[in-house]
Amino acid sequence: MATQNNQIEFFEPETQSYMSIPLAGSDVHAGFPSPAQDYAEQSIDLNRELVRHPASTFYARVVGNSMQDEGIDEGDVLVVDKSLEPQNGDMAVCFIDGEFALKFISQRKGKLFLVSGNKAYKDIEVQPESDFMVWGIVTYTIKKRNSRI
Repeated sequence: MATQNNQIEFFEPETQSYMSIPLAGSDVHAGFPSPAQDYAEQSIDLNRELVRHPASTFYARVVGNSMQDEGIDEGDVLVVDKSLEPQNGDMAVCFIDGEFALKFISQRKGKLFLVSGNKAYKDIEVQPESDFMVWGIVTYTIKKRNSRI
């Protein structure tokens, strides 16, 4: 099931099914190459790996460029957990004055700000009269790396 807002498209994860994907038998090094095995020894289920709280977790597709300096681009998929208590510095899906927005939570001098990951956007100070809530905390970002897909 998908619902869409101007900024973020939401999806419920399908956690009842099991989809085993082969997991390489050795670590993948981001530095110098190391000998790799030609076979997979284990498997991994991404639902179980990425979703800790199935009843309160959703996927969201990013729309816009407000987090591009943080490596989050339009079309990326976020794993969002609504059960986590927001903390200073968390990346969160926030609802403010009728709109969803992906921002960092920042508490400064007793005030709450929503901060973009793009220097072109100004911080948003959450006013006492604002209709505001932290909808969920981003736990993972899924990014497409190959344009052929």
